[in-house]
Amino acid sequence: MGEVAARPRGGGVGGMVLGGSAAPAAVGGDDAVVMQLAAAEGEESVVTINCPDQAGLGCDLCHTILEFGLRITRGDVSTDGHWCFVVFWVVPRSSTIKIRWASLKNRLMSMCPSSYSIPFYPEISQPGPTKFYLLKLLSPDRKGLLHDVTHILSELELLIHRVKVSTTPDGRVVDLFFITDGMELLHTKERQEETCSTLISTLGPSISCEVLSAEGFQQGFSSLAPKIAEELFRVELADSDMSSLSAELKKVQTATINFDNSLSPAHTLVQIICANQKGLIYDILRTMKDCNIQIFYGRFRSDKKGPVNNVCREVDLFVKQVDGKKVIDPEKQEALRSRLRSEMLHPLRVMIVSRGPDTELLVANPVELSGKGRPLVFHDATLALKALGICIFSAEIGRQAASERQWEVYRFLLDDSKEFPLANSPTNRNRVVDRVRKTLMGCYN
Repeated sequence: MGEVAARPRGGGVGGMVLGGSAAPAAVGGDDAVVMQLAAAEGEESVVTINCPDQAGLGCDLCHTILEFGLRITRGDVSTDGHWCFVVFWVVPRSSTIKIRWASLKNRLMSMCPSSYSIPFYPEISQPGPTKFYLLKLLSPDRKGLLHDVTHILSELELLIHRVKVSTTPDGRVVDLFFITDGMELLHTKERQEETCSTLISTLGPSISCEVLSAEGFQQGFSSLAPKIAEELFRVELADSDMSSLSAELKKVQTATINFDNSLSPAHTLVQIICANQKGLIYDILRTMKDCNIQIFYGRFRSDKKGPVNNVCREVDLFVKQVDGKKVIDPEKQEALRSRLRSEMLHPLRVMIVSRGPDTELLVANPVELSGKGRPLVFHDATLALKALGICIFSAEIGRQAASERQWEVYRFLLDDSKEFPLANSPTNRNRVVDRVRKTLMGCYN
């Protein structure tokens, strides 16, 4: 764990500083990641990363920051192709979220490369073998239980990769979570005990918990029917979907993306103006990463303060192609513009379908070429269902190939209650889809 010291900002009373010293920055030292924590609730904390660069590092840093429950409000990134300097201004997504700042700092430190000799944009390497664990939870059933468990696991830095939830006839719930540990300590007895004791102390003594190794984990996932898959994975929203969107969601369905090659002799300026939403900076950076577009300088800013869904985001990116050339070809510009629009305006797919006599909620997001899925989708989807008072009878997460890419698909079998009927109520189905979409896009958290 890095040095933790209180340090005033601007000569006044300020927040706590994690990392940092008077010595020059050094790879592996505390100065590679410095955090200036907010002095008061509602103020921004500042995360600074100063380390050697590598392909897609900015995207990976954003992914981790989102994973810890933070929203990036502003950002500056710059690199000379070998060394990068990144500053993110962040705030918690909710006042109820407990941010593990020291753990976040350690995770970001572990992502910093340890050598200058890193070629720019090598082949994006696939992640190494991952250690999976099975968390078995037995509990009395109640509304919102799945989200409450998911929230606790998120705060413990336990990442959910697959989940099987089933309800027994006697009203008990059996949750099987296939997880990995962001701290890489779940093989220890202490970490397993911390996980179970936190779940029991938060949810009550009536639950039982067990953590097991999941060697050779390969959970099957039933593919979606072709007609449903075609509708779920299509690139653009259909007219019928657009007409059913709420006013808040219609605001984020517009964006201006322009290219300018006159301001820099070596770089193309990509200018983006769009409505703000949760994960927007991550969506832009992951698209650039997957398209092999190198960002040499970038600035992310908002034109005014206010509720997240009422803020206009302005982005300036000076970029090059993987071959070191500017993006001049009009066809390449249009292809990148189309891809950015799709990933920014339609990053998540939500729909409700009938599964025999039951009702199923589907949520899907594209998977990065590196194999990473989007952070906290399961968390936010279950939060939306809890807010509507809908019980989840079973749930599973899997991956499916469609439209020449991999998708992460979340399937929730919903309980059809008298209070909130779904089987024969298009109005209630639309309410579910709208609430889930708005939660995923940041209208509520």
